[in-house]
Amino acid sequence: MSVRFSVIVPVYNEEAVLEVCYARLTEVMANMNEDYELIFVDDGSRDQTPVMVSRLCDNDSHVKLISFSRNFGHQTAITAGMEASRGQAVIVIDADLQDPPEVIISMIEKWREGYDVVYGRRVSRRGETLFKKATAKLYYRLLKSLTNVDIPVDTGDFRLIDRRVCDVMNSLTEQNRYVRGLVSWVGFRQTEVTYHREERFAGETKYPLKKMIRFAMDGITTFSYKPLKLATYVGSFVSFGSFIYLLVVLYLKLFTDKTVSGWASTLSVSLIFNGLVLLMLGIIGEYIGRIYDETKKRPLYIIRETKGFNHEEK
Repeated sequence: MSVRFSVIVPVYNEEAVLEVCYARLTEVMANMNEDYELIFVDDGSRDQTPVMVSRLCDNDSHVKLISFSRNFGHQTAITAGMEASRGQAVIVIDADLQDPPEVIISMIEKWREGYDVVYGRRVSRRGETLFKKATAKLYYRLLKSLTNVDIPVDTGDFRLIDRRVCDVMNSLTEQNRYVRGLVSWVGFRQTEVTYHREERFAGETKYPLKKMIRFAMDGITTFSYKPLKLATYVGSFVSFGSFIYLLVVLYLKLFTDKTVSGWASTLSVSLIFNGLVLLMLGIIGEYIGRIYDETKKRPLYIIRETKGFNHEEK
């Protein structure tokens, strides 16, 4: 019997919320009255998460487990789930229950209307700090302005994609995955459903500030080369300003009696220019590092074990 819906749930140290997540997802999917699978992708958890999912596999044939050999990252876990999925529609949702599983019903309705991608757009973000809300809002709009790909603002990875979209996604080979950007890049008919994002049900966020900055850099460098062009613009502006400053210094030296002392101003200008040069080198280095990752051709992830898949499914 073919699977109608595949639900991909990346998990990393989610033992505190896992059982509630499973119960709510099961309730939603069972009410669809069509065959489904819940694919939990364990991203190298150090707690009891993989053990708990394994027990769920024993008790529920709908549950499947993919367990990584170490932590490869959230976006890679989503990719592994997509590659293992068999459903005609594939839903991606995090285990923390900030994205309510009940919204999946609205996504399926839109899919049945003929849309290939249905993404969830947050109209509010409950339980998050003002700093995180402000930086998230700024980031999504910055990304939209930098790239030619229409990546919807205020959206995460919570979405439904059609089987043919999933197959196209699985054919993409880049190492630095930014799934929500790739889904926008492939095109097809896309629409949204709006919802209120809830507080994390339990446990701690898996995206502290350091990871959020890295994730933001992945999004920008994967889908935009405008930061590289910024080096050209800034360099041209600085060179022009330096030339004007040189003319001023020469004028004061040749045609006035004013002393060009200015060691402090010279040092300040030198520090500013050196800072700009290092900034531009850092931006260029980010792109070179990603080129290096692509050339190594290493696998995106290594699977330690799977459970719930039979030979025909694989």
